[in-house]
Amino acid sequence: MSDAIVEALRIELGEIVRTDAEILQARRHDYWAASHLREWLDTAMESPRCVVQPTETAQVQALLRYATANRIAVVPFGLGSGVCGGVLTTHDVVLLDLSTMNQTREIDGHNLLATFEAGKNGMEAEEEVAALGLTIGHWPQSIAVSSVGGWISTRASGQFSTAYGNIEDIVYSIEAVLPNGDLVQLGKAPRAAAGPDLRHVLMGAEGTMGVVTGVTLSLRKAPETRAYSAFYANSMPQGIEAQRRIMHADWRPPVMRQYDSIEVKRNFPDHAQPDKALLFMVHEGPAARVAVEIADTARIASEAGLTPAASAVAEEWMGKRNHVVAWKDFFERGVVVDTIEISAPWSKIDAIYSDAVASLRSRDGVVNASAHSSHAYRSGVNYYFSFAAVCAPEAMEEMYFDCWDRVMQATIKHGGGVAHHHGAGRLRKPYLVNDLGENGVALLRSLKAAVDPSGIMNPGNLIPDV
Repeated sequence: MSDAIVEALRIELGEIVRTDAEILQARRHDYWAASHLREWLDTAMESPRCVVQPTETAQVQALLRYATANRIAVVPFGLGSGVCGGVLTTHDVVLLDLSTMNQTREIDGHNLLATFEAGKNGMEAEEEVAALGLTIGHWPQSIAVSSVGGWISTRASGQFSTAYGNIEDIVYSIEAVLPNGDLVQLGKAPRAAAGPDLRHVLMGAEGTMGVVTGVTLSLRKAPETRAYSAFYANSMPQGIEAQRRIMHADWRPPVMRQYDSIEVKRNFPDHAQPDKALLFMVHEGPAARVAVEIADTARIASEAGLTPAASAVAEEWMGKRNHVVAWKDFFERGVVVDTIEISAPWSKIDAIYSDAVASLRSRDGVVNASAHSSHAYRSGVNYYFSFAAVCAPEAMEEMYFDCWDRVMQATIKHGGGVAHHHGAGRLRKPYLVNDLGENGVALLRSLKAAVDPSGIMNPGNLIPDV
């Protein structure tokens, strides 16, 4: 991209076009471990040619009109918390930094709706509605470092999703700018049968179909009470079966998490028992319902062969649940790590767990292969795999992608879905054919071509290569 184009953008948009080195370097990539590894290894990484920091939707429209007319690539950036490589820049792109669009437009307690600009920090949004006795109910681990627009763009899931749903269950409407600069408002009622739900063109699109500029979320009243329960299982399949029975009994504890014995030792050493998995739940809502839910889920757990554990483990988790690792700390110790979330029907999840962990452990250098579940549904559950491997710095990237591939292949082999809630980005796009099929991938490409015929929106991300 030439200096002339940057100057033309400045004439068009003014001082919101930034080229100072510090901001260019800070916006080169998101929180993807591989990007941070390359940065730590001092691998050549390109910065965007310029950063645009809008404060209103009209400026986003002006940028995209100019970009489409001049075929300039635009990469949207929220708060940079993505972990699958959704943001990766070159000198030929404009980085659209939405963190400067961070205002609250309205909180409507009567209709339980809150409207924010896309760059609004998630924790700040939750704190604002909490001051009115309300909650969004969306608690990703990254809540303090992610944006509400990012939640939409990655089809995010929160830690309380078993009761409150994922972001697609919470979003009411989406304001977005299409690649040609047109503004759309998608969603205007609690439910609609007005053709296909076009909100889903933007949800999970990771900046490839346009730019989310505003979000209206459906709120809840803050729960009356909160309580905890926990149980030991003799194996992960035994605990998973208990979860299945709880879900099929139509109980919805907002948090239902199960850790294998390795993860119990690492995360909750005071509660570890030899070879025991640990299932715990957070129950909240009306006090009467919570009491009944605790009693009946305990009965179901007992019938499935689980034994009681100290509920304090769930309270302990609540206190430290949003800690985010610093990749550099691991790299400097000669360790490459990551987590990988997948999901599958109840009948297939056990085989995925067994094969994925076995495959990781068979790789020389892998010192940890473990998993926990964190999101349950009527028809299945997710797993969150963790790996850690020791190797020389020059071998870390190959090790990283091989460990990922082992989990992806085990998931594919047994009929699971390769992406549960972190999105696809550049990391998972080679595997999307598993979830979409060849014709589904072709449909996705066709949709991209129709919405963004100039191909300016976040090129190289999400859409599988031809």
